[in-house]
Amino acid sequence: MARAVLCVLDSVGCGGAPDAAAFGDQGANTLGHIAEECAMGRAEEGRSGPLRLPNLDALGLGAAIALASGVKAPGLGAGTPRGRWAAATEVSQGKDTPSGHWELAGVPVPFAWHYFPVTEPAFPAALTDALIARAGLPGILGNRHSSGMPIIRELGPEHIRTGKPICYTSADSVFQIAAHEGHFGLDRLMEVCRIAAELVHPMKVGRVIARPFVGETPDEFRRTANRRDFALPPPEPTICDRVEAVGGEVWAVGKVKDIFAGHGITTVLKAPDDMGLFDRTLEAVDRAPDGALVFANFVDFDTLYGHPRDVSGYARALEAFDARVPELLARLRPDDLLIFTADHGNDPTWVGNDHTRERVPVLMTGAATPGAIGHCGFADVAESIAAHLGLAPGRHGRSLL
Repeated sequence: MARAVLCVLDSVGCGGAPDAAAFGDQGANTLGHIAEECAMGRAEEGRSGPLRLPNLDALGLGAAIALASGVKAPGLGAGTPRGRWAAATEVSQGKDTPSGHWELAGVPVPFAWHYFPVTEPAFPAALTDALIARAGLPGILGNRHSSGMPIIRELGPEHIRTGKPICYTSADSVFQIAAHEGHFGLDRLMEVCRIAAELVHPMKVGRVIARPFVGETPDEFRRTANRRDFALPPPEPTICDRVEAVGGEVWAVGKVKDIFAGHGITTVLKAPDDMGLFDRTLEAVDRAPDGALVFANFVDFDTLYGHPRDVSGYARALEAFDARVPELLARLRPDDLLIFTADHGNDPTWVGNDHTRERVPVLMTGAATPGAIGHCGFADVAESIAAHLGLAPGRHGRSLL
């Protein structure tokens, strides 16, 4: 019996979203611009030369970039792809993790997310007062838009001294809470985040994210692998729920369980970084039974390199991932379907430090006939998995097989 493996390379977009201008992202192209920077010799830290992704490119990565955005990415797009490939366009009105993953899983977001204004304070007093009272906090720090490590370095010493957690947001629909694992306590941070989620989810805020860190000085501060997302649950059954409903197993690698608020997930595998998550994905493919869905998210592209606008680091991470693709291909059974895709963009050459609205590549191999699909929708990914696993069609999208 068949299995499906879905690998989401977090933020690895390929430009060309038809509504990018509405998000301030006209011209953003994560993969295209990284390839151009590499070809121009402007991404030489820890690597050198043109962007080299031979394994993903052989499945159609360069062709998908060209289809999505009209950009021929230097070093990519050589030869006839051996995979089944497409460029997917999102219909949900967001450029964030829940929107992208839910729609890839067959459920476009049917409502508008709530975003906090770019003001100081960013959060309404009624919200912060309720959080402080219910969680028994001495107060909060931050209360503004920020990237994670800069605000932790700035406010970490005061947080340790006062016991006030650091609360901040971004252009995403998110309420983030950073606190020191030792001085504040990991369990206490999770409880504060649980309370915050109860307060903000009715506002249609997509996620509360726990951002634990360690270290005693700003130079030593670093976030740990104990991050947790408290996400609003999807409004209808996703491909995960549909697999579980017929007795199948859903193996969630990385933060997938958090993104779907645990719905439809039967087994969870985690690791501190993307190479560790690749190891766990291989483990899942070795262990998952017939009829299973292995659903993996690789987050480092986004958090470590996209948001900090680190082009060299992003290129290194892409090349390291690509080098391991043959390991995954070798683990597949003859009837397995493997899909590589992304949830949004995060162009490291772009202004600011937020996600970018982009199309994403869809690369299929294993039990998929090679060839060009053309343009498709995010939800078509879920319907392809459903068709492959013999499930009834869902409400959104169509199979690409």
